[in-house]
Amino acid sequence: MIPRLALATLGLGAACALPVPLQAAACEDVDYEGLSYTICEVDPASDDLRLFLTDGNGGLYGSFQAIDREIDGEALVFAMNAGMYHPDRRPVGQYLENGEEVMRLVTNAGPGNFGMLPNGVFCINDDTAQAIETLRYEREAPECRYATQSGPMLVIDGELHPRFLPDSTSRNIRNGVGTTDSGDRAVFAIANQPVTFHEFGSFFRDHLELPQALYFDGNVSRLHAPGLGRSDFGFAMGPIVGVLAPVDEARPDG
Repeated sequence: MIPRLALATLGLGAACALPVPLQAAACEDVDYEGLSYTICEVDPASDDLRLFLTDGNGGLYGSFQAIDREIDGEALVFAMNAGMYHPDRRPVGQYLENGEEVMRLVTNAGPGNFGMLPNGVFCINDDTAQAIETLRYEREAPECRYATQSGPMLVIDGELHPRFLPDSTSRNIRNGVGTTDSGDRAVFAIANQPVTFHEFGSFFRDHLELPQALYFDGNVSRLHAPGLGRSDFGFAMGPIVGVLAPVDEARPDG
């Protein structure tokens, strides 16, 4: 398990002018069925939601801090890892960045969680964000500005993945995203203690009431939520999903 740390907010003197991100992507801690989760809700029509993989020099970001360092006049107000990747941190399946395909769609079954069909694709357009089952994504070919493939799907058309077992003993810190069918609402969640697939999928379906949900990972599950004083750390990551917001220079008092 990757170690995680909730970073404390630094208290600085009033004379210092600090860049303060404008509010977007509301995050909060919630409890359901005796388990704790942190969720961040995004409005795809108004929040600047995007994927991050390659930096301006052609390298891989790998961390939330690397993204923040490169973006001028904006800051990450929310981010999490977003899909499985190879040891070199390149995406395992479909990955689009700014409309350009970095990795093709993978439709066949395979080893590991990614290959536990049905899996899916998280598709971000100008004003929508949708978790879409892979074969439906292939068939309908939606227009996506950003896309990342992962698996398994947690919830498909209001039903839990058929291979999830209520009495499973396989637990992990897990993260993923759930959406409405229309894509007008996206909720990202990370478990704050190990959970089963069945528990995690049920959280999206029964508590968040979202008909589609996609698993991102369970070996590498990290959240950046500065509004909660949290920015998890660990080994370098592959694809990252996040929301950017302008920063407002805080004025010193007096």
